[in-house]
Amino acid sequence: MSNEAIDLLIKRELPAAVRGDRDAYGRIVIASQNTVTAVALAITRDVPASEDIAQEAFLSAWHHLPRLKNPSSFLPWLRQITRNLAHDHLRGGRNRPLDGEAAELAIQYAADPDGCPMQQALDAERDAVAADLISELPEESREALLLYYREGQSSKQVAMLLGLSDAAVRKRLSRARQSVREDLLARFSEFARSSAPSAAFAVGVTAALGISKPAAAAGLGIATKSIAGSLFARFALGFAGAASGGLLGGLVAAWFARSTLLGYAGDDAERTALNRFIHRYMGLSLAMIAVIIATHLVFRDEVHTFVAIAIALLLMNWQLLVMLPRLVDPLMARDARHDPAGARQRLLAYRLTWGRSGVLMSNIIVIGSLIIAHLHFGA
Repeated sequence: MSNEAIDLLIKRELPAAVRGDRDAYGRIVIASQNTVTAVALAITRDVPASEDIAQEAFLSAWHHLPRLKNPSSFLPWLRQITRNLAHDHLRGGRNRPLDGEAAELAIQYAADPDGCPMQQALDAERDAVAADLISELPEESREALLLYYREGQSSKQVAMLLGLSDAAVRKRLSRARQSVREDLLARFSEFARSSAPSAAFAVGVTAALGISKPAAAAGLGIATKSIAGSLFARFALGFAGAASGGLLGGLVAAWFARSTLLGYAGDDAERTALNRFIHRYMGLSLAMIAVIIATHLVFRDEVHTFVAIAIALLLMNWQLLVMLPRLVDPLMARDARHDPAGARQRLLAYRLTWGRSGVLMSNIIVIGSLIIAHLHFGA
C-alpha cells in the first residue's frame, strides 16, 4: 500500500473507529501492523514479544481513541505507545536476548531442524535470528531496516511510516549496510520479511476489540445489543462474522505471501501452475465467506452456521495440506539439491506462510475468534 493510500485510509476510517466501528479500526490495523511490530521488534529483539506488545499497543490506542484530536497524529501517537510498552517490557526483565557465541550456536542449531519437532526449530530460529541479527545493527537503524524489507524496499514508504524524511531514512539504511557484513544483511532481509505479521495478526487484534471498547462506543454497544435482539441472534451474528473475518484474513495473507510460493517456479509452466493454485485458493476463500454469510442470513441458526464454517475450514485445509504439497514438494526437493543453504531460509518462509505452521496458526486464529465472538455476543 502506497504512502498516500495509507494516509488516506487512516483519515477515512479513523472517525468511524472513534465511534466504535471495529471493522474500520481493523482496516487501520492492517495498514499499520508492519510499522508497529517493527518498532517493538527493534527494541525487544524478540518476535513473539514484539507481536504481543504490538497487540497491546493497538488495543491501548483503541481504548483511548476519543482523546486523539488530529487524525494525522495517529501514527506518531501509535508509535510512541508502542515504544513505551516495549521499553516497559525490557525494564520488566522479560526479555533476555542472546548475543555473541551463544546466539551463533543457537542459529547453527536451528538452521538444521532435523531431529527435533518442527515448531521448536522454527521458534528457536526466529528467536536466535532476532536476537543476533538485530543486535548487529546500529540502534537508530533497526526500525528503518526492518520496515525497509517489509515494505517492498521503499525508503519513501519507510519515511512516511516512521515520520522521518526520505534523506534521514536513506542515511540510516546506508549506515546499517556499512556496519553489517553482507551475509548477515542477506539473512536479516529474509528474516525481516518472514517475521512480518500476517493478516491473521490483524484478525486477532480486531477480534479482541470487543473486549476493550473505546469510551465513545459505549452507547453504540447498547444500541447494537438492542438491534441484535435476542441472545441467540447476537451469538449467531458474532459467530458468522468472526469466521468470515478469519477466512478473509487468510485470503489477504495468501495474496501478500504469494511471492514466497512463486519463488519455487523454475519455468513458465511451473509459475502458471502455482498461480493457478493461488487463484483457486483465493476464489475458494471468497466463495466460503459468501456461503457462511448466506447460511447465517437464511437459517439464522448457529448449528447451520457452524456446519458451514466447518466445511469451509475443511476445504481450505485440504487445499493447503494435501493439494499444495503435491505441487510444491518436487520443486522444494530440486531447490534443496541446487542451493542447500538458501533452501533452508526459503523453506522457513514457506512454512510460516503456506506450510503447516502457517495453516496451524490460521486455524488457531479462526477458532480463537469464534470463541471470543461467542463469549462477547453470547454474554
